[in-house]
Amino acid sequence: MAIRLEHSEALVTRAKAMVAPGKGILAADESTGTITKRFDSIGVESTEENRRDYRELLFRSQGLGRSISGVILFDETIRQKGADGTPLVAILERQGVIPGIKVDRGAKPLAACPGETVTEGLDGLRARLREYVELGAGFTKWRAVIRIGDEIPSRTCIEANAHALARYAALSQEAGLVPIVEPEVLMDGAHSIERCFEVTERTLRQVFHELGLQRVLLEGMVLKPNMVLSGKEAGDRAGDRAGPEEVAEHTVRCFLRTVPAAVPGIAFLSGGQGDEESTENLDAINRRAAEVSAPWELTFSYGRGLQAAALQTWQGRVENRDATQETFLRRATVVAAARRGAWQPEMGSEGTG
Repeated sequence: MAIRLEHSEALVTRAKAMVAPGKGILAADESTGTITKRFDSIGVESTEENRRDYRELLFRSQGLGRSISGVILFDETIRQKGADGTPLVAILERQGVIPGIKVDRGAKPLAACPGETVTEGLDGLRARLREYVELGAGFTKWRAVIRIGDEIPSRTCIEANAHALARYAALSQEAGLVPIVEPEVLMDGAHSIERCFEVTERTLRQVFHELGLQRVLLEGMVLKPNMVLSGKEAGDRAGDRAGPEEVAEHTVRCFLRTVPAAVPGIAFLSGGQGDEESTENLDAINRRAAEVSAPWELTFSYGRGLQAAALQTWQGRVENRDATQETFLRRATVVAAARRGAWQPEMGSEGTG
């Protein structure tokens, strides 16, 4: 079914707002299992109340909307209310931030493809999307996982995940929600940056082929991909992993080959990079993109890349509220500077330099 005209106009407007100049997206959609691991690292019990308190703390940070355009929520979070009874969605909207929702059901083993996965969650998705609209969501997110290894990724894996991403995106737009399309080529492994380039290019070509087949409105979506990086285990000696300038050159060249100019913006995931690496690489990518007049907004959609320092500051203690918010906003400001290609080394990776 074709997207209704009123939906298409709203989708384009909202997608542009999500990648607005100087702003990025906070990924706060950790599953219960994932956030439990994060809380374990600081000795905090992962109860529903504690999870709510932590996220509410971040969402109420004054001035959040200056650096953050949208927040991706988990199913539990989009239904929660703050300590004073205000829905968390409303708290975000008052900050001028668009609430979004993760809708996939996770990566599961792909039959006949050892070591590879396909993301599930299409069954019943149309009905779930209608409910999320009622709960206040303005956009959605679906993550596909592509691993690099001996003889993988297979064509089967890339095609299966690209097809699922495209079907999800079409259903989201039908419901009036902007889809964030996230094909992540993992940085796990010892592969070179050239190998990452090749796999990322193959993956993105297939994703946009499938998006076309499913009649997805490119102007009404946001792409959330990996940067083109050396594998995490590419070597321990200095210089074995590609630095920011090489990452920027490979990333921009790969995306110029594969991503249509109609897409309003690309929101890079941090993908397990440390704060310093993700900041420097984002800055270098934006500087390189400006040199070649790349057609899209190049922004960020970070989870740990925005929250790690704040979580360590919080420690589950009420008395650390102000310090936690200051740490979080400082980090968001630094990443927003990198998103503009305006980061300077004296800023540090967390704004403490």
